Amino acid sequence: MALSNMKVFNEYLQTAIIETLDQMVDKFNAASRGAIQLTTQGFDGDFLQEAFWSSIHAAQRRVDRYATNGTPGVTNLAQAQLNSVKIAGGFGPIQFEPAQLTWIQKNPTEALEVISRNFSEAMMKDMLNTAIAAAVAAIEAQGSNVGYYDGGTGPLNYRDLNNAHALFGDMSSLIVCNVVDGATFHALIDQNLANSERLFSAQGVNVVDILGRVMVVTDAPALRETTTGGDVKALGLVSGGIVVHDIGDLVTNTETSNGKERIVTTWQADYAFGLGLKGYAWDTGNGGKTPTDAELATGSNWDKVVTDIKHTAGVLAIADA
Repeated sequence: MALSNMKVFNEYLQTAIIETLDQMVDKFNAASRGAIQLTTQGFDGDFLQEAFWSSIHAAQRRVDRYATNGTPGVTNLAQAQLNSVKIAGGFGPIQFEPAQLTWIQKNPTEALEVISRNFSEAMMKDMLNTAIAAAVAAIEAQGSNVGYYDGGTGPLNYRDLNNAHALFGDMSSLIVCNVVDGATFHALIDQNLANSERLFSAQGVNVVDILGRVMVVTDAPALRETTTGGDVKALGLVSGGIVVHDIGDLVTNTETSNGKERIVTTWQADYAFGLGLKGYAWDTGNGGKTPTDAELATGSNWDKVVTDIKHTAGVLAIADA
């Protein structure tokens, strides 16, 4: 790999990353039935703000035809706002020596494949872990869509998940996907739920179908507390419960430098993505811009902006680990 080809190498690498990530996104969206949507629809600025009409179902009332003809209470027609937030990330620098490739007569496309695949998988993992942490925090902060199954009963079971779905009442059928960690998934398999079909697989993420309901299996830290006696958590999500926006501002740079015994090349990337939760708005005042992981996983930074909890992202089941 001649040093003059480094710019070309960087351009091809960026293209390879985008293509690899797009392929993974398409497969994941189809497999998860759109519960966690990874979309290429980006947005400018720090936030994506969308207005919608608030529910006015509460305007329905009973009338007494024989009572005094009084004045009923007024229901105002109003709009609320959904806020998605932009999150920044980075990868690298990755260091290698161009002569390493020429010495063993390796094709530079091998380096392209290794870097693009690993970066794409790391970026998707970041998106999913961050989205899951935010969803767990937002739902748990509400309480009314959380089912607690503590008391030394062991790991979450399928009945616990079903009871959590029941918190959506007559709209429980909207829940199309469960998100669990690997230990919970295998506990479910051990509970005679042996019939499963793998729909999607990437580094650290599996999507399977158990008894007709999709399960995203990933060891996201937010799904299991690491403290002694900590809880295990499982999300039940509706379609579009979580939306991750690929902002499309991937910036990569390759630099080759002298000064050592051998010429050294470094490559690194900056990227960003947006995150929105159905029925919740990122609190732009409390949460702020370019939030940290801790801020994203703080429930009070996600404000419920719909009236009915059934119109939010989903439910949460919590049990003893």
